[in-house]
Amino acid sequence: MTADDSFGPLDDDDCPACAMGRTAEMLGTTQGFLRAIGDAWLITALRSAVGHRRCSRCRLRIAARARELVDPGTPVEAACRIVIPEDQLEEAQRINAEPRRAAPGPYPPTAA
Repeated sequence: MTADDSFGPLDDDDCPACAMGRTAEMLGTTQGFLRAIGDAWLITALRSAVGHRRCSRCRLRIAARARELVDPGTPVEAACRIVIPEDQLEEAQRINAEPRRAAPGPYPPTAA
């Protein structure tokens, strides 16, 4: 395998590739914490074909940010109210940057 090889769906940030137990282990937290932030609608775990909860890299980053806020004492619900708009802002900035990358000339286009 080379650096140019594609991992197919694993290249997708939204691919639910990681089991929740492994997600909790990587974050150094418990599955209960992940359930709590799921109950607060911060992350939504997808289900595998056999019903196991799975997490994507994108959701893993969001859960890690929530943990950063909760560790020093911020309540889970408050952390989620902070992280949700942060995530929405990051997504909006990413979407807004796409036309700039795709446009061949200056952005915004200038009148000729």
